[in-house]
Amino acid sequence: MKRVFLLLTLLFLLSTGGLFAADEEFVLEDDPFAESEMISIFDPLEPVNRGVFWFNDKLYVYLLKPVARGLRIVPEPARVSVSNFFSNLGTPVRVVNNLLQLKLTNTGSELARLLVNSTFGLAGLFDPATAWGLEKKNEDLGQTFGHYGVGSGFYLVLPVLGPTSLRDGVGRVGDYFVDPLPHALKQEELIGLRVLDSENRLSLDKDTYEGIIKHEIDPYLFVRNAYAQYRAAEVKE
Repeated sequence: MKRVFLLLTLLFLLSTGGLFAADEEFVLEDDPFAESEMISIFDPLEPVNRGVFWFNDKLYVYLLKPVARGLRIVPEPARVSVSNFFSNLGTPVRVVNNLLQLKLTNTGSELARLLVNSTFGLAGLFDPATAWGLEKKNEDLGQTFGHYGVGSGFYLVLPVLGPTSLRDGVGRVGDYFVDPLPHALKQEELIGLRVLDSENRLSLDKDTYEGIIKHEIDPYLFVRNAYAQYRAAEVKE
């Protein structure tokens, strides 16, 4: 029973995406409605999704963000190094998905980044690869599905993780099996690392979500449409 609980908890934390991400993932910095072409997403589960959105909102306000603010006592360069470390650990997922999309140049770039940052970057704590012109090439299995014409499917809001879609949710599960960490660590250790990564990234966020709550009449609709715009742009890249 304990292992089942840990597995379920891990599924909620395994992804570094979601509403509360603050690095290369879903960050609402620009108005998603500024584009000339509006991209929508099918939302047949809106009442349920709104309920989960409410839960995530309370979890964010009363637990996740207060903990993240507490982490801000750690100097920002140190927290950036932690974020770099976890980003470096995520390289295998990016490599596999760039390769699946036959983006061979990007695949080589990611492999080169792994080599450079794991050595000159001290196990990924620093990111000299970017300074040397090797930009990160973010790809996940959801984007790979989209690259080959799979539609996003219906919209979902997951506990803790926030917005996703049927396609991207399935992709997250697939990426889990590509990620070497789950195969190298005990479940308790993996959950601890995921929580640390998420809270650290949230500590680096510039209160994006607070701005949405303050300025948007319906934050749920704003986030839903922003997510659809963001993922459509990611698939096109």
